[in-house]
Amino acid sequence: MTVFEKGNISIHTENIFPIIKKSLYTDHEIFLRELISNAVDALSKLKMASLAGEVSCNVPEPEITITVDKTDKSLSITDNGIGMNTEEIKKYINQVAFSSAEEFVKKYEKDANEIIGHFGLGFYSAFMVSKKVEIDTLSYKEDSKPIHWSCDGSPSFELSESNRTQIGTTIKLTLMDEEHEYLEPERIRQLVKTYSDFVPIPIRFEDTIINKQKALWKESAHNLTDNDYLEFYRYLYPYQEDPLLWIHLNTDYPYLLNGILYFPKLRPDVDVSKGHIKLFCNQVFVSDHCEEIIPDFLMPLRGVIDSPDIPLNVSRSALTNHRTVRSIANHIAKKIADRLKEIYENNTEEYVKCWQDVGTFVKYGSLKDEKFKKHVEDILIYKTTHTANESETPQVQVEEKGDAWKDVASEKNELSYEKIGYTTLSAYMNRNKEIHENRIFYCTDPDVQATHIRLYENQGLEILYMDSFIDTNYFIPFLEKEYPEVKFSRVDSELDDTLLQNNKVDEIVDPNSQKTRSEKIKELFEASLNNSKVNIKTQSLKSDLSEDSPPGVILLPEAARRFKEMMAASQQQTMDFPDEHIFVVNTNHPLVENIFQISQTNIIQIDSESPSSKMAKLLCCHIYDLALITQKGIDGKSMKSFMQRSNQLLTDLTESK
Repeated sequence: MTVFEKGNISIHTENIFPIIKKSLYTDHEIFLRELISNAVDALSKLKMASLAGEVSCNVPEPEITITVDKTDKSLSITDNGIGMNTEEIKKYINQVAFSSAEEFVKKYEKDANEIIGHFGLGFYSAFMVSKKVEIDTLSYKEDSKPIHWSCDGSPSFELSESNRTQIGTTIKLTLMDEEHEYLEPERIRQLVKTYSDFVPIPIRFEDTIINKQKALWKESAHNLTDNDYLEFYRYLYPYQEDPLLWIHLNTDYPYLLNGILYFPKLRPDVDVSKGHIKLFCNQVFVSDHCEEIIPDFLMPLRGVIDSPDIPLNVSRSALTNHRTVRSIANHIAKKIADRLKEIYENNTEEYVKCWQDVGTFVKYGSLKDEKFKKHVEDILIYKTTHTANESETPQVQVEEKGDAWKDVASEKNELSYEKIGYTTLSAYMNRNKEIHENRIFYCTDPDVQATHIRLYENQGLEILYMDSFIDTNYFIPFLEKEYPEVKFSRVDSELDDTLLQNNKVDEIVDPNSQKTRSEKIKELFEASLNNSKVNIKTQSLKSDLSEDSPPGVILLPEAARRFKEMMAASQQQTMDFPDEHIFVVNTNHPLVENIFQISQTNIIQIDSESPSSKMAKLLCCHIYDLALITQKGIDGKSMKSFMQRSNQLLTDLTESK
């Protein structure tokens, strides 16, 4: 073999190879991605030269072949692309950090984004795993001679003749002893699937094509079915439930962007604070950590983003802060909002199904992003105690200005949600403006607040369920800023006047003190509970049936409760039930009346409390305990006291007289 030339690689550092081997890439395995990308680049160049009429020979079907030789511990990547001649080897291989792709694009006036290879050190990633790298190549140009180039990892190289007869290039890596894992077929298949599965060129290994080639995100959305999207999701994320919704990204200005993003069905084992999107550059996998591209309120999104305009570092394995990245994030947020609007307007049941998982993140996005908030503010829905009747139909108000038919369509849409127990905030306020204008009643825990909810429902008052973790400390205060004229009241914060029987005369029962029945009942409960931190009030609650209203309820005033919740949240704790609270005794309940009557039949005893007085106090405590238990406001010590009092009460009630 004739040696044409020996020399040193043109580099700006005394010895760049140790840097390449240790620092250039975080994962050694990406060398295969880089070499395959270079092969795709060579094949693209040959196709472009052929279209320009510069190729005299027959252009073969493009293909990349990978072979391993365990005997000499080598791995080879072969393409039948454009190849190189001696001058090109010297220029594109010997001059480190000089990419041939950009110069080639200028010559053929082809869009640079068609070319993979902007990172001139890509080829040199081979030295991370190799103790020797060889290039065997033949250019497509007429009268070109085959060339063999070799380098042992030092700045020295050797250029010699080759006996190659087919145009194209073979890169042969003689692997280091510690890198022999890349001789294993399964490892090769795994790397190709990870990094190069969707490159548009077939990759052959062991006589089999091992990559999919077709990138669904490059297809037109008009040519794809729902099943196409679902099958692609299942391929990317096997053994997962089908996604709730998806969007297809396809824009070419002011940046190139393609992709398919899915919102998954959430599971407890999914970390929604970490990104799950795969970042590609021209169908080559770059990273699955691209949090900078996705708004943090849409972090659960999965799928693929492919853009040559997303700035990457020299190794394609990290993103940097950039105006384009922020613009892409805004574009994704708008596309998600548009898709949610589409579902909201066209498929009520599907939207409610999505909302179970998506709702929290849409609310979070409204808090974080003003533009996103504007997009979604009309499609925020809330579970409600109100259910529309089947007979309700929207009415056309022809005398009103504006698009009457659009208004009817909007009202019809709202009715479709109300029929399955959901509503928008505007629909809630319109529906209730005659009963309680600019007032919204809500609950945060339907089980704990069930007694209060029942009180409101019995009087025809509508309750919104705001039971997401984001609602209490963040979203409700946000809504109060958005609607400063509206008062938000949790059902256990106070009793609306609608619930009270205010017209009932409170009779005087003690002529000596002129105290009313309510005042005497309050004194009885105060003496029985003997707890200065409990503010006892007596009120008559409306009720047609005694079982529809409780004998007593606990109230936690809105402002004080929110302050305690905020303090607990700042310390990453849950709020303890406050010692200071209001206990409302329902004077309209027969049990309370019976207890009062028992307390009035005291038999005077000199040295001890009368049985009737003791019984009345036990019953008062029992009503209070039940109210606490209903709201999960009872701790272990209090539970022990409750059990003791309950046992004593039951014993006294069952004693033979």
